[in-house]
Amino acid sequence: MTDLANAASGHSGLPRRRAALKAGLAAGLAGLLGPALSGCTRQDRPGSVTVAGGEPGGFYLEFATLLAASLQQRGVADTASALITGGSLDNLGKLLAGQATFAIALADAAAEQFGADGKSAAGIRALGRVYENYVHCVVRKDSGIHDLAALAGRTVAVGEPGSGTSLTTPRLIEAAGLATATVGTAPTSAVENLVTVQNLGLNDGLAALQAGAVDALFWSGGVPTAAIAGSNRDAALELLDLSSLLPSIRTRYGPYYDRVLIPGGSYDGIPAVWTIGVANLLLCRNDLDDRTVRRTVELLVGNAEELIPRSSLGVQFLSPESLINTAGLPLHPAAADAYRELHG
Repeated sequence: MTDLANAASGHSGLPRRRAALKAGLAAGLAGLLGPALSGCTRQDRPGSVTVAGGEPGGFYLEFATLLAASLQQRGVADTASALITGGSLDNLGKLLAGQATFAIALADAAAEQFGADGKSAAGIRALGRVYENYVHCVVRKDSGIHDLAALAGRTVAVGEPGSGTSLTTPRLIEAAGLATATVGTAPTSAVENLVTVQNLGLNDGLAALQAGAVDALFWSGGVPTAAIAGSNRDAALELLDLSSLLPSIRTRYGPYYDRVLIPGGSYDGIPAVWTIGVANLLLCRNDLDDRTVRRTVELLVGNAEELIPRSSLGVQFLSPESLINTAGLPLHPAAADAYRELHG
Protein backbone atom coordinates (compact mmCIF):
# COMPACT_ATOMS: atom_id res chain seq x y z
CA MET A 1 0.00 0.00 0.00
CA THR A 2 1.44 3.43 -0.93
CA ASP A 3 1.68 6.27 1.58
CA LEU A 4 -1.11 7.98 -0.37
CA ALA A 5 -3.34 4.94 0.00
CA ASN A 6 -2.45 4.58 3.67
CA ALA A 7 -3.29 8.20 4.36
CA ALA A 8 -6.46 8.04 2.33
CA SER A 9 -7.66 4.83 3.94
CA GLY A 10 -7.08 6.21 7.41
CA HIS A 11 -9.02 9.37 6.74
CA SER A 12 -12.52 8.22 7.52
CA GLY A 13 -11.85 7.60 11.20
CA LEU A 14 -9.53 10.54 11.76
CA PRO A 15 -12.10 13.33 11.91
CA ARG A 16 -14.25 11.37 14.38
CA ARG A 17 -11.30 10.59 16.66
CA ARG A 18 -10.03 14.15 16.54
CA ALA A 19 -13.51 15.54 17.02
CA ALA A 20 -14.05 13.35 20.09
CA LEU A 21 -10.70 14.28 21.60
CA LYS A 22 -11.16 17.97 20.90
CA ALA A 23 -14.73 17.96 22.13
CA GLY A 24 -13.68 16.38 25.43
CA LEU A 25 -10.76 18.72 25.92
CA ALA A 26 -12.75 21.74 24.83
CA ALA A 27 -15.57 20.84 27.22
CA GLY A 28 -13.14 20.57 30.12
CA LEU A 29 -11.36 23.78 29.27
CA ALA A 30 -14.64 25.57 28.62
CA GLY A 31 -15.67 24.80 32.18
CA LEU A 32 -12.49 26.42 33.44
CA LEU A 33 -12.56 29.33 31.01
CA GLY A 34 -16.28 30.07 31.08
CA PRO A 35 -16.16 32.20 34.25
CA ALA A 36 -13.22 34.19 32.88
CA LEU A 37 -14.98 34.96 29.62
CA SER A 38 -18.38 35.65 31.15
CA GLY A 39 -16.75 37.88 33.75
CA CYS A 40 -15.90 40.55 31.17
CA THR A 41 -17.57 43.87 31.90
CA ARG A 42 -18.35 46.67 29.47
CA GLN A 43 -15.62 48.74 31.09
CA ASP A 44 -12.80 46.31 30.31
CA ARG A 45 -13.69 45.09 26.81
CA PRO A 46 -13.61 46.85 23.45
CA GLY A 47 -16.82 48.27 22.06
CA SER A 48 -16.32 46.67 18.65
CA VAL A 49 -13.80 44.47 16.87
CA THR A 50 -13.42 43.39 13.25
CA VAL A 51 -11.93 40.23 11.78
CA ALA A 52 -10.43 40.57 8.29
CA GLY A 53 -11.52 37.45 6.43
CA GLY A 54 -11.57 36.75 2.69
CA GLU A 55 -13.75 36.03 -0.33
CA PRO A 56 -17.29 34.63 -0.20
CA GLY A 57 -17.23 30.87 -0.66
CA GLY A 58 -13.83 30.47 1.03
CA PHE A 59 -12.77 29.35 4.50
CA TYR A 60 -11.20 32.68 5.48
CA LEU A 61 -14.52 34.50 5.49
CA GLU A 62 -16.40 31.53 6.92
CA PHE A 63 -13.95 31.23 9.83
CA ALA A 64 -13.84 35.01 10.36
CA THR A 65 -17.64 35.13 10.54
CA LEU A 66 -17.76 32.33 13.13
CA LEU A 67 -14.98 33.94 15.17
CA ALA A 68 -16.70 37.33 15.14
CA ALA A 69 -19.98 35.76 16.27
CA SER A 70 -18.22 33.92 19.10
CA LEU A 71 -16.27 37.01 20.21
CA GLN A 72 -19.55 38.88 20.53
CA GLN A 73 -21.55 36.03 22.05
CA ARG A 74 -18.85 35.29 24.64
CA GLY A 75 -18.52 38.94 25.64
CA VAL A 76 -14.98 39.52 24.42
CA ALA A 77 -16.34 42.61 22.67
CA ASP A 78 -19.71 44.38 22.60
CA THR A 79 -19.98 43.87 18.84
CA ALA A 80 -17.84 41.99 16.34
CA SER A 81 -18.00 41.61 12.58
CA ALA A 82 -16.15 39.90 9.72
CA LEU A 83 -14.79 41.79 6.72
CA ILE A 84 -14.96 40.59 3.12
CA THR A 85 -11.45 41.07 1.73
CA GLY A 86 -9.09 39.92 -1.00
CA GLY A 87 -7.23 37.55 1.35
CA SER A 88 -3.98 37.37 3.30
CA LEU A 89 -2.06 40.35 1.92
CA ASP A 90 -5.15 42.54 1.97
CA ASN A 91 -5.83 41.44 5.56
CA LEU A 92 -2.30 42.31 6.65
CA GLY A 93 -2.67 45.75 5.10
CA LYS A 94 -5.95 46.35 6.91
CA LEU A 95 -4.42 45.19 10.18
CA LEU A 96 -1.42 47.50 9.88
CA ALA A 97 -3.66 50.41 8.88
CA GLY A 98 -5.86 49.90 11.95
CA GLN A 99 -8.86 48.93 9.81
CA ALA A 100 -9.13 45.47 11.42
CA THR A 101 -8.60 44.17 14.95
CA PHE A 102 -7.74 40.64 13.85
CA ALA A 103 -6.59 39.23 10.52
CA ILE A 104 -6.34 35.75 9.07
CA ALA A 105 -3.27 35.20 6.90
CA LEU A 106 -1.08 32.49 5.46
CA ALA A 107 2.21 32.02 7.28
CA ASP A 108 4.28 32.74 4.17
CA ALA A 109 2.37 35.99 3.60
CA ALA A 110 2.77 36.98 7.26
CA ALA A 111 6.48 36.20 7.07
CA GLU A 112 6.80 38.94 4.43
CA GLN A 113 6.15 41.40 7.28
CA PHE A 114 8.97 39.95 9.37
CA GLY A 115 12.74 40.30 9.14
CA ALA A 116 15.08 37.45 8.32
CA ASP A 117 15.28 36.62 12.02
CA GLY A 118 11.52 36.10 12.16
CA LYS A 119 11.20 38.67 14.95
CA SER A 120 11.39 42.11 13.38
CA ALA A 121 7.70 42.42 12.63
CA ALA A 122 6.12 45.58 11.34
CA GLY A 123 3.72 45.80 14.29
CA ILE A 124 2.16 42.32 13.90
CA ARG A 125 1.95 39.40 16.31
CA ALA A 126 0.27 35.99 16.20
CA LEU A 127 -2.49 34.72 18.47
CA GLY A 128 -2.27 31.19 17.13
CA ARG A 129 -2.28 28.81 14.20
CA VAL A 130 -5.93 28.27 13.47
CA TYR A 131 -5.93 25.80 10.60
CA GLU A 132 -4.06 24.40 7.62
CA ASN A 133 -4.50 25.80 4.13
CA TYR A 134 -4.39 23.40 1.21
CA VAL A 135 -3.17 24.70 -2.15
CA HIS A 136 -5.59 23.53 -4.85
CA CYS A 137 -4.52 23.44 -8.49
CA VAL A 138 -7.88 22.93 -10.18
CA VAL A 139 -8.38 21.93 -13.83
CA ARG A 140 -11.33 20.63 -15.78
CA LYS A 141 -11.36 16.85 -15.92
CA ASP A 142 -11.70 16.96 -19.71
CA SER A 143 -8.72 19.34 -20.12
CA GLY A 144 -6.06 16.68 -20.62
CA ILE A 145 -3.90 18.44 -18.01
CA HIS A 146 -2.58 15.94 -15.46
CA ASP A 147 0.59 17.61 -14.12
CA LEU A 148 2.12 21.05 -13.76
CA ALA A 149 4.42 20.61 -16.75
CA ALA A 150 1.31 20.56 -18.94
CA LEU A 151 0.53 24.14 -17.90
CA ALA A 152 3.27 25.42 -20.24
CA GLY A 153 1.60 27.45 -22.96
CA ARG A 154 -1.60 27.73 -20.91
CA THR A 155 -3.39 30.50 -19.01
CA VAL A 156 -3.71 30.14 -15.24
CA ALA A 157 -5.70 32.05 -12.60
CA VAL A 158 -3.36 32.80 -9.68
CA GLY A 159 -5.54 34.64 -7.15
CA GLU A 160 -6.56 38.26 -7.01
CA PRO A 161 -4.07 40.92 -5.89
CA GLY A 162 -4.02 41.03 -2.10
CA SER A 163 -4.59 37.31 -1.66
CA GLY A 164 -2.13 34.85 -0.16
CA THR A 165 -2.71 32.69 -3.21
CA SER A 166 -1.22 35.43 -5.40
CA LEU A 167 1.97 35.19 -3.36
CA THR A 168 2.23 31.39 -3.12
CA THR A 169 1.25 30.50 -6.69
CA PRO A 170 4.15 32.21 -8.53
CA ARG A 171 6.53 30.48 -6.12
CA LEU A 172 5.04 27.10 -7.03
CA ILE A 173 5.15 27.82 -10.76
CA GLU A 174 8.80 28.89 -10.43
CA ALA A 175 9.61 25.76 -8.41
CA ALA A 176 8.11 23.69 -11.24
CA GLY A 177 10.63 25.21 -13.67
CA LEU A 178 8.03 27.26 -15.52
CA ALA A 179 8.24 30.94 -16.48
CA THR A 180 5.34 33.40 -16.23
CA ALA A 181 3.95 36.36 -18.13
CA THR A 182 0.91 38.40 -17.13
CA VAL A 183 -2.17 38.44 -19.35
CA GLY A 184 -1.90 41.35 -21.78
CA THR A 185 1.88 41.43 -21.81
CA ALA A 186 4.23 39.62 -24.14
CA PRO A 187 7.81 38.53 -23.42
CA THR A 188 10.48 40.32 -25.45
CA SER A 189 11.68 36.99 -26.83
CA ALA A 190 10.48 33.44 -27.07
CA VAL A 191 10.35 31.74 -23.65
CA GLU A 192 10.09 28.02 -23.16
CA ASN A 193 7.67 26.65 -20.58
CA LEU A 194 5.81 29.97 -20.39
CA VAL A 195 2.63 30.15 -18.31
CA THR A 196 0.34 33.14 -18.78
CA VAL A 197 -1.03 34.23 -15.40
CA GLN A 198 -4.19 36.17 -14.67
CA ASN A 199 -5.15 37.70 -11.32
CA LEU A 200 -8.55 36.22 -10.65
CA GLY A 201 -9.98 35.34 -7.25
CA LEU A 202 -11.83 32.18 -6.31
CA ASN A 203 -15.27 32.87 -7.74
CA ASP A 204 -14.17 34.74 -10.88
CA GLY A 205 -11.45 32.14 -11.43
CA LEU A 206 -13.90 29.23 -11.23
CA ALA A 207 -16.24 30.97 -13.66
CA ALA A 208 -13.33 31.53 -16.07
CA LEU A 209 -12.25 27.90 -15.69
CA GLN A 210 -15.70 26.58 -16.51
CA ALA A 211 -15.96 28.99 -19.48
CA GLY A 212 -12.57 27.89 -20.82
CA ALA A 213 -11.05 31.36 -20.39
CA VAL A 214 -8.34 29.89 -18.15
CA ASP A 215 -6.93 26.36 -18.09
CA ALA A 216 -6.22 26.07 -14.35
CA LEU A 217 -7.05 27.82 -11.10
CA PHE A 218 -4.83 28.02 -8.04
CA TRP A 219 -6.54 28.50 -4.69
CA SER A 220 -5.31 28.20 -1.13
CA GLY A 221 -8.02 27.32 1.36
CA GLY A 222 -9.64 24.76 3.60
CA VAL A 223 -10.94 21.34 2.60
CA PRO A 224 -13.44 21.28 1.12
CA THR A 225 -13.75 24.82 -0.22
CA ALA A 226 -17.47 25.34 -0.77
CA ALA A 227 -17.16 27.27 -4.03
CA ILE A 228 -14.94 24.56 -5.57
CA ALA A 229 -17.32 21.84 -4.41
CA GLY A 230 -20.22 23.68 -6.05
CA SER A 231 -18.33 24.22 -9.30
CA ASN A 232 -17.34 20.54 -9.36
CA ARG A 233 -21.01 19.59 -9.24
CA ASP A 234 -21.68 21.77 -12.29
CA ALA A 235 -18.82 20.32 -14.37
CA ALA A 236 -16.29 17.69 -13.32
CA LEU A 237 -12.96 19.03 -12.02
CA GLU A 238 -9.59 17.48 -11.21
CA LEU A 239 -6.84 18.42 -8.71
CA LEU A 240 -3.14 18.24 -9.60
CA ASP A 241 -0.52 16.78 -7.26
CA LEU A 242 1.85 19.57 -6.17
CA SER A 243 3.79 17.70 -3.49
CA SER A 244 6.92 17.15 -5.60
CA LEU A 245 7.54 20.91 -5.42
CA LEU A 246 7.97 20.87 -1.63
CA PRO A 247 11.80 20.50 -1.43
CA SER A 248 12.37 23.29 -3.94
CA ILE A 249 9.91 25.77 -2.47
CA ARG A 250 11.14 25.20 1.08
CA THR A 251 14.75 25.67 -0.01
CA ARG A 252 13.92 28.92 -1.77
CA TYR A 253 11.36 30.45 0.57
CA GLY A 254 11.58 28.87 4.00
CA PRO A 255 9.89 26.30 6.23
CA TYR A 256 6.34 27.59 5.85
CA TYR A 257 5.25 24.78 3.53
CA ASP A 258 4.22 21.18 4.24
CA ARG A 259 3.18 18.08 2.31
CA VAL A 260 -0.51 17.53 3.03
CA LEU A 261 -3.28 15.31 1.70
CA ILE A 262 -6.60 16.41 0.27
CA PRO A 263 -8.56 13.27 1.17
CA GLY A 264 -10.53 11.34 -1.40
CA GLY A 265 -14.19 12.31 -1.31
CA SER A 266 -13.48 15.88 -0.23
CA TYR A 267 -14.94 16.76 -3.62
CA ASP A 268 -17.33 14.38 -5.38
CA GLY A 269 -15.51 12.07 -7.77
CA ILE A 270 -12.02 13.47 -7.07
CA PRO A 271 -9.54 10.98 -5.57
CA ALA A 272 -7.07 11.76 -2.79
CA VAL A 273 -4.19 13.96 -3.88
CA TRP A 274 -1.06 15.24 -2.18
CA THR A 275 -0.43 18.96 -2.28
CA ILE A 276 1.31 21.85 -0.52
CA GLY A 277 -0.02 23.10 2.81
CA VAL A 278 0.57 26.44 4.48
CA ALA A 279 -0.31 27.26 8.09
CA ASN A 280 -3.04 29.84 8.53
CA LEU A 281 -2.51 32.24 11.42
CA LEU A 282 -4.78 34.53 13.42
CA LEU A 283 -2.91 37.82 13.81
CA CYS A 284 -3.28 41.11 15.63
CA ARG A 285 -1.30 44.30 16.05
CA ASN A 286 1.30 44.20 18.79
CA ASP A 287 -0.44 47.12 20.53
CA LEU A 288 -3.74 45.26 20.97
CA ASP A 289 -4.57 45.33 24.68
CA ASP A 290 -3.57 42.30 26.73
CA ARG A 291 -7.08 41.57 28.03
CA THR A 292 -8.56 41.26 24.56
CA VAL A 293 -5.68 39.06 23.42
CA ARG A 294 -5.93 36.81 26.46
CA ARG A 295 -9.70 36.40 26.18
CA THR A 296 -9.44 35.64 22.48
CA VAL A 297 -6.88 32.90 23.18
CA GLU A 298 -9.16 31.49 25.87
CA LEU A 299 -11.96 31.46 23.30
CA LEU A 300 -9.81 29.67 20.71
CA VAL A 301 -8.89 26.98 23.25
CA GLY A 302 -12.14 26.61 25.17
CA ASN A 303 -14.70 27.09 22.41
CA ALA A 304 -13.00 25.64 19.34
CA GLU A 305 -16.13 23.72 18.38
CA GLU A 306 -17.87 27.03 17.63
CA LEU A 307 -15.20 27.99 15.10
CA ILE A 308 -15.30 25.05 12.68
CA PRO A 309 -17.21 25.79 9.46
CA ARG A 310 -19.89 23.23 8.73
CA SER A 311 -18.30 22.36 5.40
CA SER A 312 -15.04 21.30 7.09
CA LEU A 313 -13.97 17.67 7.04
CA GLY A 314 -12.52 18.25 10.49
CA VAL A 315 -8.90 17.40 9.60
CA GLN A 316 -7.24 20.81 9.63
CA PHE A 317 -8.64 22.76 12.53
CA LEU A 318 -7.96 24.11 15.97
CA SER A 319 -6.40 21.94 18.62
CA PRO A 320 -4.69 23.29 21.73
CA GLU A 321 -1.39 21.62 20.93
CA SER A 322 -1.23 23.11 17.43
CA LEU A 323 -2.34 26.66 18.21
CA ILE A 324 1.12 27.63 19.43
CA ASN A 325 2.83 26.26 16.31
CA THR A 326 2.95 29.58 14.48
CA ALA A 327 5.67 28.67 11.94
CA GLY A 328 8.29 30.64 13.84
CA LEU A 329 6.31 33.89 13.85
CA PRO A 330 6.18 35.44 17.33
CA LEU A 331 3.14 35.29 19.55
CA HIS A 332 1.70 38.40 21.16
CA PRO A 333 3.20 38.41 24.70
CA ALA A 334 -0.26 38.17 26.28
CA ALA A 335 -1.08 35.20 24.05
CA ALA A 336 2.16 33.46 25.06
CA ASP A 337 1.32 34.06 28.73
CA ALA A 338 -2.18 32.68 28.24
CA TYR A 339 -0.90 29.49 26.59
CA ARG A 340 1.63 28.98 29.39
CA GLU A 341 -1.09 29.29 32.01
CA LEU A 342 -3.47 26.99 30.12
CA HIS A 343 -0.92 24.30 29.30
CA GLY A 344 1.63 24.63 32.07
